[in-house]
Amino acid sequence: MSNFWWTLADCSSRCRLAGFAAALTLMFPSPGYSIEPEAEVPQPSVAELLSPERLPIGFYTFEPAEYWAQPRDSYWLKFSNWVLRQERIQGPRVQSLGQWADRTLSGTEQSLPNNESYLRIGFATESEYGNLAQFEPEARFRLDIPTTKKKLRLVIESESEDLIPLAERQRNRQLIETQRSDTQATGAFRYLTQIGDAINFSNDLGVRLRLPPDAFWRATAGKRWRLDEDWVLNAQQRFYYFHQDGWGERTWIGVGRAVGNGWHFSSSSELEWVHNDRKFVAAQIFSLRKRTNNRLIIAPRLGVLGESQPNWRTTSAFADLTFRYRLHSNWLYAELIPALEFPREEDFRDQASVVFRIEMFFSGMIEEDRL
Repeated sequence: MSNFWWTLADCSSRCRLAGFAAALTLMFPSPGYSIEPEAEVPQPSVAELLSPERLPIGFYTFEPAEYWAQPRDSYWLKFSNWVLRQERIQGPRVQSLGQWADRTLSGTEQSLPNNESYLRIGFATESEYGNLAQFEPEARFRLDIPTTKKKLRLVIESESEDLIPLAERQRNRQLIETQRSDTQATGAFRYLTQIGDAINFSNDLGVRLRLPPDAFWRATAGKRWRLDEDWVLNAQQRFYYFHQDGWGERTWIGVGRAVGNGWHFSSSSELEWVHNDRKFVAAQIFSLRKRTNNRLIIAPRLGVLGESQPNWRTTSAFADLTFRYRLHSNWLYAELIPALEFPREEDFRDQASVVFRIEMFFSGMIEEDRL
């Protein structure tokens, strides 16, 4: 049976390539059908247009040398075939749920595009100085329901980032599920608008889905500037109020540019007010990012965290290196993240760890290269 699925996947790849080649043949007709026969402009060959560098990231799975390889039977193939079937089945279901809710709430038979509902599940394990822990399951979800009025959305999420400590948010990929804060799921109506021509503004009014419920409000404004031909600046300002946790604010500024040889540099600064502790916390992160090939992304980071009480001081510093490998299409990934942390409570002695994670995204729309 595994040979059948492998052959079917192989045939599917060949059919997609053949169909893509046929479409390109229609897009680039032969010189005999040119509108201006006297201007003979050389057309690129189908082989050139089908080169891996020109194809989108999710178009094919195999490396070029493996296109016509003979199928090999193994336990890994049986498992991978099962995973592929789950994505084909569950992905449309997650997307259909958002579209159904959209039509139900808006009272129309049509649903808007760009629905951002997703279900992200995976398994992760962390090793500290050789002590290997067991794999822990992880799960995140978002039900994003845009109504036909376009400016109003219903957003249900598995967690609220406003209640996650700043240090934890900055090191989120270094942590496994048991090390993260439990903030409970939230549901909110989000009203989208613009201030002027370029500032995106949103207002959320909702509750934490728990007993007793915790009502909250938050307002977010963001803008993007191109400073020159190289540098891009992004800024975001957020104010929020939770009935049980009080109010807070977050200011985030990031700049970035390409630095050559496929590398992209970015620097981000964040300042947050923690109402319960009556203090500010801050983070400064420097990072690089490079796609080495069709499958692998490398992202090293350096970060410093601080606080304002009892006085301004450094609370932690860290460095990590993320290897993110695309196992299949653009929805199945593996991550390896070695990291070093130097926390103040440990007298800045190094705390080393390595996290290995496998993640699957079930969604009708998938953002590429999530880190």
